[in-house]
Formats: sequence, C-alpha cells, structure tokens
Amino acid sequence: MSDFTVYPAIDVRGGRVVRLRQGDYAQETRYAEDPLAVAERYAGAGATWLHLVDLDAARDGGYSIQTLLTRIGTSTGLRVQTGGGVRSADDVSRLLDAGADRVVIGSLAVRQPQAVASWMARFGQDRLTIALDTRESAAGWTLPTEGWTHDGGVDLFDLIDLYATAGLRHLLCTDIGRDGMLAGPNLSLYEALIARAPSLRVQASGGARSAADVRAALDAGCAGIVLGKALLEGRLTVDDAIAAATEPAPC
Repeated sequence: MSDFTVYPAIDVRGGRVVRLRQGDYAQETRYAEDPLAVAERYAGAGATWLHLVDLDAARDGGYSIQTLLTRIGTSTGLRVQTGGGVRSADDVSRLLDAGADRVVIGSLAVRQPQAVASWMARFGQDRLTIALDTRESAAGWTLPTEGWTHDGGVDLFDLIDLYATAGLRHLLCTDIGRDGMLAGPNLSLYEALIARAPSLRVQASGGARSAADVRAALDAGCAGIVLGKALLEGRLTVDDAIAAATEPAPC
C-alpha cells in the first residue's frame, strides 16, 4: 500500500470556508458549510490528515483560528497541518500546543530561511512543513510572500537546496498559477523538485481536479497532494482520491 497522503484543504477567512483564485484575495469564493462541519465530512469519508490555513493571518499575521484547530483535532480525530501568519518559533510552539501535528511555515521560510532551518532540530523534522508558493516568471520560479502579495526576491530551487541541506522532510509547493484553476497539478515542477532534492516528501498543491490527477502526482514521485476546490465543488470525493492513491499501478 502506498504511503501517499491525501490532504483535504480548508482555507478560512473571516471565519468562513473560502477559496481564492490564484491567490488573489479579491477573487474569493465562499462556501456555505461551517469549517468544522467540512472537516467532519472529510474525516467521515476516510481522510486522516487535514490542511488548514488561516488566510487572514497569512496576509496580516497573527494566527486567529486556534479554537477551530483545537476543535477539529478533538472532534474529528484528523491529524492537522496548519499555518498562516507564523512569524516566530513561539508561534510554532503555540500551534503545536493547540493541537497541530505539523505547523506550516510560508512567508517566514522565504524571508528568514536560516532561522527557520534551525527549527528542524528544535521541533523535529516531522513537526514542520515548509510551504513554498511559487509563480513562474521570466526570471524563473519566484516566491511571493504575505498571502502572495509581495515578491520574496528568492529563487525556488536555491531555497530548496538550503532546506534540504538543513534536513527538511516535508515540503508543500503550490504553483500559484494553477491554484483554484482546476487545470491539473504542475507535474513537471514536482518532478524537478524531487530530482533536485530526493530526500524531500513533496506535497503537490494547486490545480488538482480528479482522481487521475491524484494518481499522476503519486506517479510523479510526490508524497501527498492537497485538495481544495475540487472537493468543495464536488468534482472529486475524498474516498475516490484515496482510492486513486492506494490502488495498484496499472500494468
């Protein structure tokens, strides 16, 4: 059986479940269900992990959904990786204490990589996920920060080298151009990342729309996939995604 992990995603803004189009806060779709109810539905469908993002904090700082994080952990049994607005080691400690199984570090991982890399030893490789959200440009793969509103001024592959050397285990990489677009994951990007740093367990994010996309991410060498809009809009179910990741490869 594959150890590939399906991560249903819940993005929260103003207490509501939302999805952004290509990271644009002005292009927001709101969904009717309460975040806790969505988490319970995903758990009931067989999910074991949840990817939970505080979008308000991602842009403005100050993680604001700690109560929701704790309730999800206690009522669903889901393991949760969560982030948004993580600005210090103290923030990491608070989220772990609130019930996070892994803390996702995004903007800070781009702005202060040496400091964040040192946290691998402090918290453990399995308690942190580095989230590098990237956008392709003429200059290569750039890394916008603060909810994708500022240019981080760093090259994706250069930063991968630094974190791999520091012992990073879990990398979540989002192709911003595909996020919320249901155009399929950028498999060539993930293949290039895995070739560059084979020790990383890469989570694909952005564009997945079908069970075939889940299987393609697995076959490309990814260790997991984050599913957002496709689940919320009923194009894909959690159980179908899990089945695609666990059934034997076709001969």
